[in-house]
Amino acid sequence: MSEQILGIGSRVQHNDFGIGVITAVMPHEYRITFMKYGQHEVPRSETLEVIEAIAPDEDAISFGMVQSVLTDLLEKWNGIGQVVELGDKWKGGTLILKPANDDLKPKEIPIETFFHKIVMVRDRLRVMEQRINSSKVLSDEDKVNLQQYLTRIYGSLTTFNVLFKYKKNHFSGSRS
Repeated sequence: MSEQILGIGSRVQHNDFGIGVITAVMPHEYRITFMKYGQHEVPRSETLEVIEAIAPDEDAISFGMVQSVLTDLLEKWNGIGQVVELGDKWKGGTLILKPANDDLKPKEIPIETFFHKIVMVRDRLRVMEQRINSSKVLSDEDKVNLQQYLTRIYGSLTTFNVLFKYKKNHFSGSRS
């Protein structure tokens, strides 16, 4: 038995979310906007009661889907060409975490490993910032509030600026 493929505009009934309209057809799921629960992605393999079926366009792909795929790819590979260098004086160094209790052993971490983690945190914060700014769901007030939290997070991370070779890579929080 072959799977029925529904097109954009098809009306369906979902067991948990109720009545909705298919707004995007992707390779493995439908994006459905439900009356009470908003937009959700539902696997195409999931059983839906079809209220009104609209035939799918042949090989149709929406601009939104292309934009979404490109955005995901760019975010995934963001920074691949960007090299963030550790300051010369730290290369080959070790970060030592020494507990106050002398009975416990200190933990030694290569400074390059620690630095890499800090850079990853920074890059993920930047992606989060981009997603907040481009969100169509968040209000402008919500975006501003979330941006203020991100600015405070950047400010908390300024302690690690000493590790960066170039000032352009530094964290910066809010400036008074």
